[in-house]
Amino acid sequence: MKLLAVSDRECSRIYSPQIKQRFEDIDLAVSCGDLSYFYLEYIVSSLDIPLYFVRGNHAKKIEYGCAGSREAPWGAIDLHKKVIRDPKTGLLLSGIQGSLRYNLGDYQYSQFEMWVMVSQLLPKLLWNKVRYGRFLDIFITHAPPWGIHDQDDPAHKGVKAFLWLIKVFHPTYHLHGHVHVYRPDIITESITGKTKIINSYGFRKITYREDLDLQPAVD
Repeated sequence: MKLLAVSDRECSRIYSPQIKQRFEDIDLAVSCGDLSYFYLEYIVSSLDIPLYFVRGNHAKKIEYGCAGSREAPWGAIDLHKKVIRDPKTGLLLSGIQGSLRYNLGDYQYSQFEMWVMVSQLLPKLLWNKVRYGRFLDIFITHAPPWGIHDQDDPAHKGVKAFLWLIKVFHPTYHLHGHVHVYRPDIITESITGKTKIINSYGFRKITYREDLDLQPAVD
């Protein structure tokens, strides 16, 4: 199973007439935030696959384009505070939007507010365990978890509730964005317990291993 994760930066390899040839084997796409709606719509319409998204802290509440205004990308599915089973792949997905609060912008939250939003996921995660034998396959956020891929400045600190969730509910992946990658020595992949954490800045093509005892591989 192949996944396409995107975040924060529009890439010419994706926004291209060759997108179908380059990503013809992709089964599902996810956006970790701070990408324009028309960019996500281009992925959906070009690849004809499901796309799940969360908003980043720079997202606009309304985006205007040649086809009018909209509050979300057409054809994509908002994961914020939801737990969803994708009907095509069977994957269990959940997400939380935004970053920690550092000014008066939209989609910013305190650590406490992040804890509250994560706690709202718990009933559905427990139900997943009863029904499917596992809590969660992919956790999608904009901000990174506390102490993993984050930075010291207030805008890019990690979220404590996200770290707790991956330690307790063991998703195969935690995909995030928010932390821009400008140097080759910046760590973008880490493993915590049974979870592989990936910074999806730009784009990442991921091979999902159905055998959860194996470490997921990244192309």
